[in-house]
Amino acid sequence: MALHNDLPPLLALRAFEAVARHLSFIKAANELSVTQSALSHQVQKLEQHLGKPLFIRRTRAIDLTADGQRYYDEIRPALDAIAAATRTQRVATRVTVLRVGLLASFATLWLAPRLAGFLNRYPHIQVELLPAIQLANVAAAEVDLAIRYGKGDWPDVQTTRLMPEVISPVCSPAFKANQRDNGALLMATSHRPFEWTDWSAHFQVDLKQHPHVLLHDYNIVVEAAVAGQGIAMGRHRLIERKLADGSLVEAFEWPPYHSEIGYWLITPQGPTSEAAECFSQWLKDACADA
Repeated sequence: MALHNDLPPLLALRAFEAVARHLSFIKAANELSVTQSALSHQVQKLEQHLGKPLFIRRTRAIDLTADGQRYYDEIRPALDAIAAATRTQRVATRVTVLRVGLLASFATLWLAPRLAGFLNRYPHIQVELLPAIQLANVAAAEVDLAIRYGKGDWPDVQTTRLMPEVISPVCSPAFKANQRDNGALLMATSHRPFEWTDWSAHFQVDLKQHPHVLLHDYNIVVEAAVAGQGIAMGRHRLIERKLADGSLVEAFEWPPYHSEIGYWLITPQGPTSEAAECFSQWLKDACADA
């Protein structure tokens, strides 16, 4: 007799195994990413094939019938064997490493909370984030691509503006309540401190009476401002949650400044890899939705 005459519908068998293991249609449906009604239909299909019920259905619970328990005990080793054989034969997916140079602040405050979306879509691409204050040499292939903060005027690379930034001086509520006219300005280490320069020029504010405190990274600047240590230039894209929860507030009465400063995708002038193309397009879409 041909083997297929005795084999049940395989989708129905898979549905039965999941429901029997969980003793729950809800949990089994979530595991298999199907609706409960579709799962119930597959189980009923198997029961019709066998000509007997496999589950005792109660109002808030289910249980296996004696025949259902026996059937589950007999098919489970066979399904385990099929899964093991499949794992042995499956060709391993080649993992591609993509190196991305960027500022630690952008990695921590903006990219990391969104990165799972890329990894779920492209599980074969392993993203390696390489934070650095200096612009990594994309042209010399130190990294595959980079994300930088500025005005897009870097030489010998291709630049694509991802999104603009809105800036304004911010501080903790306690600091603002006790603020003096010469509160310290907290600045991230940079060879081009254009944030404060552009902001003060736009609003014609003289900042000479304010002492400057240089900190290694913008993450430290933000935490120092939250701790009441001075006034930071708020990059609204990065500190939106702290503005929302009130741990940072506007330090002055001027409105936020929509500047020329923004976040840029930096790529080499020549062709890029498929992984870099995938990441670039995902990043552009994520920034467009932000």
